[in-house]
Amino acid sequence: MFSQDPDFQIYLCFGQSNMEGSATIEEQDKTVDERFVMMPSMDCEEQGRTMGNWYPAVPPLSQCYVGLSPADYFGRTMVEKLPENKKVGVISVAVGGCDIRLFDKDIYKEFTQTYPEDWFQGKIAGYGGNPYDRLITLAKQAQKEGVIKGILLHQGETNTDDEKWPAYVQQVYTNMLNDLGLEASEVPLLAGEVVHEEQGGRCGRMNAIIDKLPETVPTAYVIPSKGCAVREDDIHFNSEGVREMGRRYAAQMLQLEGY
Repeated sequence: MFSQDPDFQIYLCFGQSNMEGSATIEEQDKTVDERFVMMPSMDCEEQGRTMGNWYPAVPPLSQCYVGLSPADYFGRTMVEKLPENKKVGVISVAVGGCDIRLFDKDIYKEFTQTYPEDWFQGKIAGYGGNPYDRLITLAKQAQKEGVIKGILLHQGETNTDDEKWPAYVQQVYTNMLNDLGLEASEVPLLAGEVVHEEQGGRCGRMNAIIDKLPETVPTAYVIPSKGCAVREDDIHFNSEGVREMGRRYAAQMLQLEGY
């Protein structure tokens, strides 16, 4: 792949509700450096965004009516720390409540009915019925303009206690690399922990499984959630918690890039 701008770093973001954006967007979140952009993964008329084009990365970054996600402060921190000639773009496809296998292109149809309710079905429909395909299609378009440098994942709540989760993630990651012509050594996978048990996280025991991911995926790095503020449901991070998670994703990526 030859990109037009090697200084345009692109990151693919996927997962379930925390990555989708479940925290309140506050006034401080509504302005963003022009070097941080997003490619919407669906048309959002009310925001004046058309799928497949680049826009300032003002939240929400995934769907039209969601909230703040770790991708927001990941990108903001990246452009703050990177040299001024670098630009960062994110593409986010996330589905609240989804099983990780919804992103497995070979078996995803078995997981589109995890919840039959309209709220879940509407999210999948918004991605054309196939979230993985939507992410890959947009990523291929983005590769014409920049370089995919990493993949961000926040998922696990729906798969709590499933010891096979690292293998499921490995399959999705491998498919992404193959479908986009990428090398694992050049495109790390950053996976965030869920709300920590010490903070009453209802799915916190899943972190023991998430923490094992690098044993299955050598180019995976786990982003700790301990200390990140949470909402009343003890499943989602609140606005400040999401901002901190985003900064932690960026700190890991910047370290890998030598900054």
